[in-house]
Amino acid sequence: MPRRTLTDEERELWHRVARTATRLIPTPATGPDSRKAPVPDPRAAAHFTPGTQPDVQIPRSFSKAPPGKSTSAPRVHLDLAERVGDHLARQPVQMDRGLHKTMMRGKLDPDARIDLHGMTVAQAHQALLGFILSAHARGLRLVLVITGKGRKKAADHVAPMPVRAGVLKHEVPHWLRSAPLAPLVLELRESHRSHGGTGAYYVYLRKRR
Repeated sequence: MPRRTLTDEERELWHRVARTATRLIPTPATGPDSRKAPVPDPRAAAHFTPGTQPDVQIPRSFSKAPPGKSTSAPRVHLDLAERVGDHLARQPVQMDRGLHKTMMRGKLDPDARIDLHGMTVAQAHQALLGFILSAHARGLRLVLVITGKGRKKAADHVAPMPVRAGVLKHEVPHWLRSAPLAPLVLELRESHRSHGGTGAYYVYLRKRR
């Protein structure tokens, strides 16, 4: 079919529409302030293939660990509190040194003893107060206070924070060095293994005045 030419009326209508239309792509500026957009360098893309990883050297210290091995540090349980027995052992001897050596060899039998096992902290504190006050009033010198060793539970070894084991074991020395018991106590040491070892304390009382 031959192409039809526009009539004068159609051509006039077209020019009217063209004058009111807006260009979708603006005409590039040609003035002195015009700037050209940077043109990508095709040579830069020639060294990279889509779908591949760039060739980057990874330091050996950051390399992946062999299969089956963990890169995390081993979990270590820390006991930030000093062992009570070690602290007491460094304290100067107040009682007779010869008698002290005999006591530490387990050759000096206690005059009385108290077992705080199974008690709450509050119950143990009251029981210890009554026991020491009564023993001193009776003129006793060496008494044995059994607290237990306070073994750590398996869950304590993986706790995020260090967990102190044996509440009574740590509290009893504090109670004995505080009022009203402190003036009555001359010596405090961990006991010989024959009397309970680290699970008990020798408490040597002052003479009654």
